[in-house]
Amino acid sequence: MGARKRRPPKDDGLRDGTGSKLPRPAPKDDGLRDGTGSKPPRADVRHVAALVLARGGSKGIPLKNIKLLAGVPLIGWVLRAALDSERFDSVWVSTDHDDIEKVAKSWGARVHRRSPEVSRDGSTSLETIQEFLRSNADVDVVCNVQATSPCLHPSHLQEALKKVLEDGYDSVFSVVRRHQFRWKEVKKGSTECTHPENLDPARRPRRQDWDGELYENGSFYICTRDLILKEGRLQGGKVAYFEMEPQHSVDIDVDIDWPVAEQRVLRYGYFGQGVCLMFLKVSGCLTDGKIFLSASGEDMLCVHTRDSEGIGMLKKDNVEVVLLTSTNDAVTQSLTEKLEKLTGCEVMAVGEEPLQEVQAVVERKKLDWKDVAYMGNDASDASCLSLAGLSAVPADAQEGAINAAKYTCRLDGGVGALREFAEHVVQQKEKAKSQMKQDRIDRNNF
Repeated sequence: MGARKRRPPKDDGLRDGTGSKLPRPAPKDDGLRDGTGSKPPRADVRHVAALVLARGGSKGIPLKNIKLLAGVPLIGWVLRAALDSERFDSVWVSTDHDDIEKVAKSWGARVHRRSPEVSRDGSTSLETIQEFLRSNADVDVVCNVQATSPCLHPSHLQEALKKVLEDGYDSVFSVVRRHQFRWKEVKKGSTECTHPENLDPARRPRRQDWDGELYENGSFYICTRDLILKEGRLQGGKVAYFEMEPQHSVDIDVDIDWPVAEQRVLRYGYFGQGVCLMFLKVSGCLTDGKIFLSASGEDMLCVHTRDSEGIGMLKKDNVEVVLLTSTNDAVTQSLTEKLEKLTGCEVMAVGEEPLQEVQAVVERKKLDWKDVAYMGNDASDASCLSLAGLSAVPADAQEGAINAAKYTCRLDGGVGALREFAEHVVQQKEKAKSQMKQDRIDRNNF
């Protein structure tokens, strides 16, 4: 029997609010969940949900779940992996905080507003997931994805879900292999001697001669509805583990040195599937929004060389760039021909709400929003910023745009923000190519 395809998420307007959101395409049947002679899908599973728990009351780092990590909100890294796995009927964030809710929706997730009873410091993950399931009676299998695991990849979730949906396991959790020798702890002031717990000191094995031990890495826990609600646990029944490589087992709860965590994510994180089209607002993104008046009465705009170089980087990497000007901006309109000549890009006039015109271009080019990048700076750009696979705002953008964007630049508009985002887009494309190549290698080895 063929692989059981996940149903596309319901179009509930959370990512747009205008009713004009493009439908999410049906997932591709890439053979990952079938292969040769795999078992038929479980007949008792109708709806599989991903659930990220993101309480607003983090004590160590305030609002850690939406703190920017390599330019992306921490929670965005795992939401991107869950959505791109195309194995979930719905992807959710359970939160008690308005700002986290805004970020979650901008990434395409639905939001479960948890109650105060499961939002206390002493509340457990199990209690929160139980509340979510009681509110969503159609969910049969839930995958609790930890927001603090930004190096999670779609392939990890795909392969782990296969164990539940096709191999009949009731619970699956992620682990990492460690080669560490453990010794018994001796309390301070005690005269007791310590002793080894997992080795013989007289025969210390070499690393290559020892398989090591498996430890939970906290990236995700997949389990059935009955196990959580009837038995009150996340691990039980027929249990299996999914082993992740150490480089993908980054836990921000442990790696609290944010710059170190950023370097790990930049090297091993999942950057998406790549984009081929980018929309760029001229005023406030390509320029700083200032208008210069010359003695001769001419109006002039300033484009930073770093930003024009950023456009060149994108075009060299086969990303088509379309410049967006406002129909209400007479100055920008008068400079359209000069902008086209300077950048080599098409310049398109859009209305006060650019979504309709931009979506028409996406449809005409037969693309999906995940193939599109968008850079804007105004609240009117929020719908496009939310829908785009990659989106960014300059550091000085309006709050409504910042809340909707997936990447916030360190620089202001017109002084290098575009170049910064262009580097992010190019890096994302290179990572996507590398990951697809590695996936092909991995599949050929099994």
